[in-house]
Amino acid sequence: MSKTLFDKVWDTHVVRKIEGGPDVLFIDRHLIHEVTSPVAFLGLKSRGIKVLYPERTFATADHNTPTINQHLPVADPLSANQLKALESNSNEYGISHWGLGHQKNGIVHVVGPEYGITQPGATIVCGDSHTSTHGAFGAIAFGIGTSEVEMVLSTQCIMQPKPKKMRINVNGKLGIGVTPKDVALFIISQLSTSGATGYFVEYAGDVFENMTMEGRMTVCNLSIEMGARGGMIAPDETTIEYVKGREFSPKGEAWEKALAYYRTLKTDPDAVFDRELTFDGSSIEPMITYGTNPGMGMGISHEIPDAEHAEGGATTYAKSLDYMGFSEGDSMIGKKVDFVFVGSCTNGRIEDFRAFTSIVKGRRKADDVTVWLVPGSHIVEAQIKEEGLLDILNEAGFTLRQPGCSACLAMNDDKIPAGKYAVSTSNRNFEGRQGPGSRTMLASPLVAAAAAVTGVVTDPRSLMENRNEVLV
Repeated sequence: MSKTLFDKVWDTHVVRKIEGGPDVLFIDRHLIHEVTSPVAFLGLKSRGIKVLYPERTFATADHNTPTINQHLPVADPLSANQLKALESNSNEYGISHWGLGHQKNGIVHVVGPEYGITQPGATIVCGDSHTSTHGAFGAIAFGIGTSEVEMVLSTQCIMQPKPKKMRINVNGKLGIGVTPKDVALFIISQLSTSGATGYFVEYAGDVFENMTMEGRMTVCNLSIEMGARGGMIAPDETTIEYVKGREFSPKGEAWEKALAYYRTLKTDPDAVFDRELTFDGSSIEPMITYGTNPGMGMGISHEIPDAEHAEGGATTYAKSLDYMGFSEGDSMIGKKVDFVFVGSCTNGRIEDFRAFTSIVKGRRKADDVTVWLVPGSHIVEAQIKEEGLLDILNEAGFTLRQPGCSACLAMNDDKIPAGKYAVSTSNRNFEGRQGPGSRTMLASPLVAAAAAVTGVVTDPRSLMENRNEVLV
């Protein structure tokens, strides 16, 4: 019987099938951070249960970490307590722990791939919704709740109903200034925030085949923003080249065996999906959101659509626009910007900073814009310095912060003030997501860079004329 990529990975990890119920799925890699794990560990302690396979769990601090002065004690008591709990729980149960100050510390969905913890054909879970990032490697990766974190710690398994299967094909040549972030925001705008609910998505077509691993991670990261359980891309030579030689990747004979397995991870030609969609990549332009969910996005040259063309109904739509201070028919170009944030598990990798720097080179930061540039890991931070990007950024009036989730969500000091507008490369623009009363416009690093040097929403293509940037 022909199988999809998703079927091949899922079916080989099913420990037990429950008639009329969920599958019991074995989990290869369990990633934890300081926010969703403390209560799970309390559950273990209350029942006197040990962690079954501590070597399969990896802990890193990210959500609550400050992005300046990381050598100082964390001032916020709640954050400090959660960070301490992660450290003490990891030590007690023999779990690898990369806490604040550790050289390997960083955003969980950035450091996992960097160190080879993420591998093709694996099952990966984390108490974090954007675990779907790891699907870029042909893994089944999804977020879980705190009770499920406890379940995985104690049994290395999880009970899950098998999702339906969707394939999204994007073919054609992307235009200048169009990045993987734009491809993802475009797809979400077409499907809405609920259009993939109940599905696991496979991305296919030459647009994804031509993406780097960083770009694929960005796309898979955003899968859940259209309601999907996760997203994945079949591994290929690009994937294999990325994984090979990393610290936790297989070595020697084990690598050869793993490689043979990786090459089987592709959808059979006659496999059937429950739903299949196809888009023309050449029709996508730089995107920006105008409302309060990731589905309320459009090409940056367009005008905010009328309520009759929007999801959620007229009342909800009007409420969203009122929160943002926008109106139907408005152009986004020229809208004032107060903050720019580049970072998060969506766009905190080296290619994101290369793209940002390509725009700001030879220009100056707008005086009235606060810009937070936050690498996703110490590896990314080092690359920014080694490649000379930091020199360019400093010359243009920017500073680099230290790794962490930062302004993606209001769980640390990097909060957007109430009423202020932020162009953000993160993943969610819900009301208050980046701070109470904050107003978020999701966009790519190129759009963020254009806003950072002009002080207003700007089409990055207007700043790329007569330049030869190669963007992926």
